[in-house]
Amino acid sequence: MASTNSWTLELESKVSAPRKFRACVMDWHTLAPKIAPHVIDNAHHVEGDGGTGTVRHYNCGSAVPFNAMKKKVEFLDVDKCECKYTIECDGVETSTWNIKMKPTANGGSVANVECTSKGVQANDMLKVKESAAEMFKSVEAYLIANPNAYN
Repeated sequence: MASTNSWTLELESKVSAPRKFRACVMDWHTLAPKIAPHVIDNAHHVEGDGGTGTVRHYNCGSAVPFNAMKKKVEFLDVDKCECKYTIECDGVETSTWNIKMKPTANGGSVANVECTSKGVQANDMLKVKESAAEMFKSVEAYLIANPNAYN
């Protein structure tokens, strides 16, 4: 029986929830290779219109313990900055991600990320969690440096 591992992240940001959501979720396939090529080398659209049911293929960089992953959007509410997606790594379904971004009183946001994985070694899960946290921080730095992006 495959083991199940879970982790959560709560990351505060100076960037508003809608901007961060658009960059981290809606356009990650385009932005990631530019700002985090060690996480995502390249990506391409497989099917769908960007909403629920959309599938994208990613070739992973050196920071991720997988060669390729396919991400399928299972739920998307852009207005509430929430999504759920499943990921297959190297052809095997490995994880479900839930992302919610909430506004904060100071105009920033808090991202809540939950990931549950099946059959992934604990040390690989730690790498994935570290890469996810780094990704959110890289997006924040990019958005602060580019104040007109994703408005």
